Amino acid sequence: MRRGAVSYLPLLILAALWELVTRLGLVSRALLPPFSVVLVALAHMLADGSLLRNAVPSLLRGAAGLALAIVAGFGLGAGMALLPRFRAAFGPLVQAFYPLPKTALVPLVMVWFGLGDTAKIVLIFLGCLLPVILGTYNGIRGVDHVLVWSARSLGASRRDVLREVLLPAAMPQILIGLRTATAFAFLLMVASELIIANNGLGFLIGSLGDDGAYPAMFAAILTITALGFLADRGFAALSAHLLRWRT
Repeated sequence: MRRGAVSYLPLLILAALWELVTRLGLVSRALLPPFSVVLVALAHMLADGSLLRNAVPSLLRGAAGLALAIVAGFGLGAGMALLPRFRAAFGPLVQAFYPLPKTALVPLVMVWFGLGDTAKIVLIFLGCLLPVILGTYNGIRGVDHVLVWSARSLGASRRDVLREVLLPAAMPQILIGLRTATAFAFLLMVASELIIANNGLGFLIGSLGDDGAYPAMFAAILTITALGFLADRGFAALSAHLLRWRT
């Protein structure tokens, strides 16, 4: 508990500095409301239900896009790592698509899928897909061949090698890809809702900013930050559980 408190101490210091610089007038309150004022606005939004009404659809879209990306990305990454013909077919597509900023696809996604939830889920899916593919591919390709040869010499089938050797040894890289994809899901969730939505946290941030309700806008931003932080901490705990055999 003491270690955990110390690790989160920088967040408390940041909040205190935020309050201090605004109260002392070092930063205009019109640009940055005091932290305490933002907390009051957050409490009001929780009380009237506006925060929950917009958080739920955002999280559902993010979860749907991320889940699809995990399933498809793992299959594509494993196929590219294990099958040369599969790698020859999909490798160039992955390399070409990797440097493209995924937010640049927003206009195209709008044209193809309209302004509904499908467009946002597709955008999140496309943004999260590549980290999962690359994590799976690099993890499986990086497994020591001696482990595979040893398992095969002991009579293990290809399926046994995949399940008992390749996947456990590749799991650290796979989890890194999944963790990166989780962060991208929050990023693209907000980006898509800022442009093509009539609800969600991204839409809420944009509409509050347009109305000049900056304390409430910062409260919504803090909510996104907190949800992303909790998702990352939860994923870190899951990773530690899945990789406990390494210790």
